[in-house]
This record gives sequence, structure tokens and C-alpha cells, in this order.
Amino acid sequence: MDVDIRDSYVRAGRIASTVRNEAAGMIKSGTLLLDVAEFVESEIARLGGKVAFPTNLAIDSVAAHYTPHSSDPLRFQPGQLVKLDLGVHVNGYIADTAVTVEVSSDKWEQLINASRDALEMVLESITPGILVRSIGGMVERTIRSRGFEPVSNLTGHSLERFNLHAGVSVPNIQDDSGADLKPGMAVAIEPFATTGVGRVAGRKSGNIYKLLRTRETGDSELDSLIAEIHGEFRFMPFSERWVARRNPKPERAMKRLLKHGSVATYPILSEVKGGMVSQCEHTVIILEKGCTVTTR
Repeated sequence: MDVDIRDSYVRAGRIASTVRNEAAGMIKSGTLLLDVAEFVESEIARLGGKVAFPTNLAIDSVAAHYTPHSSDPLRFQPGQLVKLDLGVHVNGYIADTAVTVEVSSDKWEQLINASRDALEMVLESITPGILVRSIGGMVERTIRSRGFEPVSNLTGHSLERFNLHAGVSVPNIQDDSGADLKPGMAVAIEPFATTGVGRVAGRKSGNIYKLLRTRETGDSELDSLIAEIHGEFRFMPFSERWVARRNPKPERAMKRLLKHGSVATYPILSEVKGGMVSQCEHTVIILEKGCTVTTR
């Protein structure tokens, strides 16, 4: 990996780690989800990075893809299990990291530990050439040994410049994948553990979108918005909150972009039987020997 590229990954990871730790401390009973999300994204910019995807704040059985909308009234409540998942990029090179925080209780400590221990097991074992199915096996065995289920249809993923999911998936169960991790790759490892059956599904939008195409729609207002989205995010995820800062009717604008097929929406993913979900995630760079964790 080129020295400048590696430096960008490392800088992104350092920013992500700092912001994750500060934002996790804000997750307390009565705090607005919106305040945490906006803190994360403004602090990333203040520290010299850019947002790689909208801040995810997934609560209880929700595993991924919820970010507060621009006038979101939701506040954290005692006993909630909150997954804080954030991304930073520097020059397009991404750091992706997550932590689970329990609000004002300790009922789910063992579940939180299950995903965290699975991640640590993987980080201690990564070597170049390791098969991703072997990583999945480690995650699966660790989580099940704690009495929980891994979420089988959520995975870690390789990262490339301006590309959050770059083609290689890192499973949370031992599957039949023949893919391996090669020196120079950047990879997000993210075990999910649940009290449920180990699968997620969803249809409702979580206020997160992705630009699909930049071709003109014939509507000057929409075309201008598409150009702004592409200029800021390229084809990486963005939120309704970003549109709301530029358009007085963000919901209407997003509906029109969806209707034209210019954007797609990410569904909120919840455990299918309502099980509680924990997540822990770090980004690593695969070296000739072992790996470097950029988001410690």
C-alpha cells in the first residue's frame, strides 16, 4: 500500500476513534439522538475528516441503518441498547467503527461483551491470506459460547477509496466463501450478537440514501441537488439531514429523487424475532504479517 494512502487510512481511523469515544459518552437518558448524530458529523469535520456515511444510532432490536431525521424528537431512554456506528474518510480512504452503549443499566453487559470479545479474537488472529470463512467461524464460536447468536446476514466488508462496501464480505458465521484477506487491503470487521435467532430484515427507510446515477432528470432543481450530492458524497451514503440544510422541503425532495430513480434508500434492519442486538467494529489494514487496527 502506498505510504500516502496508508497515512490517509490511519488519519481517518484516528479521527473516527476520537469521535466514537466522545460520542459514546453522550449517549445518556434524555439526550436527543439528533444531538449525538450532529455532534459526530460536525466533530469529524472539525478534526479534518469527512463523513463517510450518516451516523447510525440503532436501538435495541434494530441492528443498522437508523439515523435521526432533521427534526427527530427521539431521546435515549434507560435500558436501551444503542449501537453507535460512524464512518470517516480522509481523501476518500475510510475508517468504519462501532460500539454498543447501554443506557443507565447493565442488563445487557454479557451481550455487549459477546460482540466485543468476538472482534478481539479476530484481531488477534488476522494474518494475510486468512480465509474470511475462518473469521466467520471465530465470530460464530465466540458469540455462541457466550450463549447468544451471531447475526448471519450482516457482514464486515472490504473498503476502497470512496467505496464503503468494496466487494469482499467478512461473515459472522462460518460459511463456504473462498475469499481471503490480502496485504494492503482495508477491511471493517463487525461482529453482531443477538438474543434472537440471528437474522435481520426490514423495509422502512432509515433516512439514509445513496446516489445511484448522475444523469439529468430534466428538472433543474433536482439536477442541482444531484450535482451537490455527488460533489459532497460521490456515491457514498448520505442523510436527509444533509438535504434539509440546503432544501426547505427535504422529504419532498427525497421522494422526487426516489421517484426518478436517482437515489436508493437503506432500510432499517431489525432482528426478525425482536432480539436485542449488540455490535462492535474496527477497521484494519492487512499487512505482510498481521494487521494494523486504525480505529483503536
